[in-house]
Formats: sequence, structure tokens, C-alpha cells
Amino acid sequence: MRAVLITPPLHSHLRAFEALAQELTRRGHEAIFVTEPGIVLQGGAAQVTLPGPAARPQPRRLLPEILAGARRTDRLYRDGLSVIRNLAPDLLLGDQMEPASGLLARAAGVPLVSVACAVPMDPEPGIPLPFLGWPHDPTADGLRRNLGGERVADLLMTPQTRVIRRWAQAWALGDLGRLQDCLSPDLALSQMAPGFDYPRPANGGHIAAVGPFRKGQVAQDFPDDIRPDPQRPFVYASLGTLQGHRARLLARIARACRQAGAQVLVSHAGSLTEDQASAIPADWVRSFVPQQAVLERADLCVTHAGLNTTLECLAAGVPMLAIPLTHDQPGVAARIERCGAGLRLQPWQRGTGRIAQAVRDLLSDPAFRQAAARFAAQSPGWQGAAGAIDRVEAMIRTSARARAR
Repeated sequence: MRAVLITPPLHSHLRAFEALAQELTRRGHEAIFVTEPGIVLQGGAAQVTLPGPAARPQPRRLLPEILAGARRTDRLYRDGLSVIRNLAPDLLLGDQMEPASGLLARAAGVPLVSVACAVPMDPEPGIPLPFLGWPHDPTADGLRRNLGGERVADLLMTPQTRVIRRWAQAWALGDLGRLQDCLSPDLALSQMAPGFDYPRPANGGHIAAVGPFRKGQVAQDFPDDIRPDPQRPFVYASLGTLQGHRARLLARIARACRQAGAQVLVSHAGSLTEDQASAIPADWVRSFVPQQAVLERADLCVTHAGLNTTLECLAAGVPMLAIPLTHDQPGVAARIERCGAGLRLQPWQRGTGRIAQAVRDLLSDPAFRQAAARFAAQSPGWQGAAGAIDRVEAMIRTSARARAR
């Protein structure tokens, strides 16, 4: 089987897709990424690049990011179809956040598997869009509120919608325009831990929640130069690879943790200058740390509620204080609170005093750690990339039997 993989050039998404590619290759299949020039893959993944200039750096602000995404999608439509036809794949694995994958698969006549590296985008009554931190609410009031959120999202995503609609019409694929129109109805692979997402009784039968695709990573050593006092709580704070530049927020988090009587390690993902990092009043400030090793010792993680960090916390049994900032982080934060493994703070609750109180609450109430520990006990059974590719192979076998009839 030859599979083509398409994903936006975001660090966490690339790493997740590389894990799927490695599992495909391990089983004797062929996995080929189609990317813009300049995208560097790890692990020796096969790659075909689109013609033209290198990919532009990813913007940090929402509206420029939406415009950049629309340009990238347009480029994939314009240059990608001929590339995919030349590769003649048996399957296309497409990131749910890149709508080009859905239309390209239809235009090329190739089966599509959608991949949810973050919160699944598949519509479900009662579940708000991932960028909204609203609760699951299938009542009439909840459905009305979600519809209002979808209308706002449609306005924000107008540049993307215009691109999708133009190419869908050019390829005679029907009246398609929303990102959700470009998802696979047959199979969606989700990195969600089983039991972490909201319930999806109506439309979730095709979603395989297999946990993080990247499993069995090399054991990490705790940094020798960081020596927490075992008599005091140890808090790890990180805003991920894309939000580590928020020096003022990191400083408030560090100050709040110390007010709560905790030691705090801050990681900023190489996004701060030396002067900015030295101004953060934490016990330790580092560009990068071996996160899994740190979480094994941490009593609490203050996080932006990125799904990767959240899943690592759940696997380690570490409760979380979620401070969501962008993308699907509000939706992840709402699920953290719903499952009992942490608390979340709204944008207007991010003063030092409010953060300090939340840290105290999380450290003093064992119920949060017990909820996280329940996920940790289940984590050895999370199937990861192996379970994902099991589903892919089963879908291809079913499709082949149907064609043979």
C-alpha cells in the first residue's frame, strides 16, 4: 500500500504524522509526505515537495495565520493534484486542519483517512467547535449557542472558505466550502485518549481514539542541574512550542507558583532572549527540558492546554492548570476540567493572585491527581500509531472486498 500524507507544517502535527509514517513503513507499506519546499522531516520520511518557493514562516497571530493557511491550501490545490496523480497512492492521510487533503482525495479518486492531531473537527450535536471552551450541551440552548459560534467561525474562516469553494467548483465536486466538508466520512484517526473527549453518540462511530500516535519514545533523564526540594511542591510550567514567547504570562505564572509555596520550572521552547528569560522569577528557566522526565517528578503542570502536553500529563498522572491561548486549546482545557484532572482559567482570570489560588487548590485537593491517575493507569493500553494503522488497513481491506463484489 502506498499512502500520501498531508499536514500543515506545525511542529506537533509533523511529529504525529511522522509516527504514522514510521508505523506504515514498519509494516512494509510506503508512506510519502507531500509538502511545501523547506519543510524538514525527521526519521528519514519520504517526501515530495511542491514546485515553487519555500514555505513562509508560520504567523503567530490568528488572522494572519488564517490568511497563511488559505494561501497554503490554495497552493496544494493548484500544484498538488498532479503530484498526487503521479504518485498514484492507494490512500491519502489528511490532517483535519488542512482541507486540501479532502478535496485532493476526491479529485484523485483516492480513499481518504482524516487525522485529528488535535480535537476532532467532526460535527456532533452538542459539541462546540474546538476553539470554543464551552461544555458539551445537547439541549436546545446548547445547540443554539453552538450554532452562533459556528457562524462566527464561518466569518473568520472566509478566506479559507473562498479557496475551498473555488476549487470544489473547478473540480465539479459540489457545493463545498467549510473545513468540515473536507473530512472523511469513513475513518478519522484521533490522538484523544479514550474517555477524554466529549461523548459522540450520533456521528462518532468512524472516529478511532487511539491516544498519542508517538509511543515508546526513548526514556529521558531528568536534568542534573535541576534539583527540586522533595519537601516542597514542584510545578512545571510550559506554554508549548508556539506560545513560549509570552514572557509576561510566564512571569505571572512563576510568581504565582512561588506565592503558593511551590518550586517552579519554566520552559519557553527557545522563544525568549536571555534577558527575557532571566526576568522570569522562577526557580529554574530553561529553553527546553525533557518533558516526560520532568512530568514524572512534577506535582502539577501549568499548561496552555495543547493536546500533546495534556496527554503526556494524563499518561504521567499529573494534574493540570490549563491556561488556553489559541487554536483548540480552549476545547482541550474544557475537557481537562470536565474529566476532573485539572482546572482552567479564562482570559480575565490570569492575574497573579488568581493563578496562585488555582495552584493552591490543585495542590491541596487530591481529587485532581486521582482523576489524572485513572488515565495514567489506562495509558499502557492506548494503541497509538499501531492502532491507527490497524484501522487504516482494515478500511482498505473492506474497501477492496466491496470493489470485488
